[in-house]
Formats: sequence, structure tokens, C-alpha cells
Amino acid sequence: MKNKIVFITGASSGIGEACARKFASQGAGLILNARDMSKLVELKNELTEKYAVRIHLLPFDVRDRNVVTHALQSLSDEWKDIDILINNAGLVIGVDKEYEGSLDEWDIVIDTNIKGSLAMVRLIVPGMLKRGSGHIINIGSIAGEAAYPGGSVYCATKAAVRMLSDGLRIDLVDTPLRVTNIKPGMVETNFSVIRYRGDKETADNFYKGIHALTGDDVAESVYFAATAPPHVQIAEILVMPTNQATGIISFKKNVE
Repeated sequence: MKNKIVFITGASSGIGEACARKFASQGAGLILNARDMSKLVELKNELTEKYAVRIHLLPFDVRDRNVVTHALQSLSDEWKDIDILINNAGLVIGVDKEYEGSLDEWDIVIDTNIKGSLAMVRLIVPGMLKRGSGHIINIGSIAGEAAYPGGSVYCATKAAVRMLSDGLRIDLVDTPLRVTNIKPGMVETNFSVIRYRGDKETADNFYKGIHALTGDDVAESVYFAATAPPHVQIAEILVMPTNQATGIISFKKNVE
């Protein structure tokens, strides 16, 4: 991974942060994006001290197309040749029924999970094509396989990520570029706290009785796909805890 540049959206926590740690440990240069600059600075300081890697910070909200465009156009020659794009920024808010949810919250989820990823692809992939190399890794979800109660809008966005990954792979079939969709099952991160609108106790209870995945587990799958030989394209990886069978079927031990 040395001399490679990896761009990670949503890098300040969860899977994105874990990916930053994994790729930094292998010597990659990192462009880290998130909305919270203070968390990015903290992560950069930690990783540069531990691994002596190059890190560039781009704080912005992937929903703001004008800011995204300006930020990417402002990259210096040192950083503009992005080798791997990890489209990780994503969220879900609430567990409401489809006829009871907040339209404003749905706008945030849809614009982040779908339109944000599309903007990154549109602005970064042409450069990869020009250089004749590159890898787009989208963080999808098992939720994109089938709907579950209280998750229809989120499931729809992750189904879209799956289709967009497949479509991009088709568009790039006559090129050396690769496209991977990583589909995690239950991952215990701050993601669920946002799902439950800041109710950490409810989020923690959701994982009681099952050994859920961590961000690090998912990052290992991302790295595996990224380091496959150039002629090998890992199109999809579905990764779940051992005691999860589908998006809605899992086994949780009774916990006092």
C-alpha cells in the first residue's frame, strides 16, 4: 500500500475510522473526510505519530455538492491521484414506519447514502480512468438485500448502493478499474446511536446477546478486496456475525 492514496469518506468514526487505521498501518497515504474537523485532526495526529504516514484532511458534508466539488478541485498534485475511493459516509435516522417517518430525516439519509456517493464517483473516477488504474469500494449493507421492519428507507438506499455498484462495474468493464460492494451485517459502532436518535442505551441493548462485528472486522474485508491481484475483482463481500443468518434473523443469548 505504500505510495497509494486512499480517500475515505465518513472517516471520523466506525467503519471509516477503522479503514483509516488499517490502511495507515500498511503505509498508505490517506485523504480523510468527515464533517467533524476536530475528530479528523485527532485521528490524523494519532496515525501520523504511530505510522509516520501522510494524511490530508478534507472536512465537508458529502451532501453539499458545491463544497465537495471545490474541495476535490483544490487538491494539490501531491494528493489528486487517488488510487482507492472508499465511499463509507452513510447513516440511518429512526426506526419509523414508512408512513410515519420524518421527510426531513429521509432527505438526510437519501442525500448522504446515495447522492453523496454518486458525487464522489463522478468527481474522482474520471481521474482514475485517465491514469488507467483505480478501485471504488462502496460500503453497502445487508439491509440492501431485503427490507426489515422500521428500515424501509435505509434499506432502499443500500439497495441503491448495490445497484450503483453493479452499474458502475458494468460501465468500467472495458477498463482496469475495479468496483467492490462491501455488505456488513450487524456492526456495533456509533451508527446505531444515530439510528436511535442519540439513545445510546437502546443502541447498546440492540447488540446484547450477540458478538457483533466491529469496524475493524469490516475494515479487514475492505483491505482484502483492495489488495487482490490486479486481475481479480472482488465484486461483493457479505460479512456477518456468526450468529446472524440474514438481515432479520439472528440468535441472541439471553442476557441478565
